[in-house]
Amino acid sequence: MKRIAVIGAGGCAREVAFTIRDAGAAEVAGYLVSDLSKLAATDARAEVLGDFSWLESHAIDGLVMGIGNPPVRARVADELLARFPKIDWPTFIHPAARIDRASAALGRGVVLCAGVVATVNLVLDDFVLVHYLCAAGHEGRLGRAAVLNPGAILAGGVTIGAEALIGAGARVLQYRSVGAGAVVGAGAVVTRDVAPGTTVVGIPARAK
Repeated sequence: MKRIAVIGAGGCAREVAFTIRDAGAAEVAGYLVSDLSKLAATDARAEVLGDFSWLESHAIDGLVMGIGNPPVRARVADELLARFPKIDWPTFIHPAARIDRASAALGRGVVLCAGVVATVNLVLDDFVLVHYLCAAGHEGRLGRAAVLNPGAILAGGVTIGAEALIGAGARVLQYRSVGAGAVVGAGAVVTRDVAPGTTVVGIPARAK
C-alpha cells in the first residue's frame, strides 16, 4: 500500500486524511508543514512528520494537499512541485462520493470528500478540493486549487475560477461563473457572474 503525506496539519488536513483512509487506497504516513514554529494548538502536532525538508531524506509515495485556503493551497503546491518534481500527487475520491469517471477530467491532487455528488462532463483542475456533501452539476469546471466548502452546490454549467473559494452551503446557479480568486460567502446564492478577486455575500449574492 502506498504511503501518503498530507500537506498541512489543521482540521482540513485531518479531513483529507480521513478521506484517504476511508478510500482504502493508501496509508497516511503523517502531516508535513512549511514552518514547524507556526503549529497551532488545534493542529495534529503528534502526527507531524516535520517541515518540507523532511522530504529530502525520507521516501514517500505521494503527497496530498490538506490546506483549505485556495491561494495558499496553490502557492504551497507550486513550491513543492518545484522542489520535489518527482513526487506523485494522486487523486483521492471517498467511497461515499459519486462522480461519472467516464466523462470527468480530473487533474492531479484532486480530493473529493464523503457525500459529494458530481454528475457528468465535469473538469476538475489540479489541486481542487470538494468538501463533504457538495454537489456539482453537468458540464461544470473547477479551476486550479479551487475549494468548495461543505454543502456547497453548483448547478449545471457552472465555471469556478482558479483559487476561488465557495463557502459552506453556498449556491451557484446554472451557467454562472465565479472568477479566479473570488470568494462566495457561506450561504450565498450566486445569480450573476462574479468578477475575479471579488467577495460576494447574501441572497442574492452581492459584492461586499
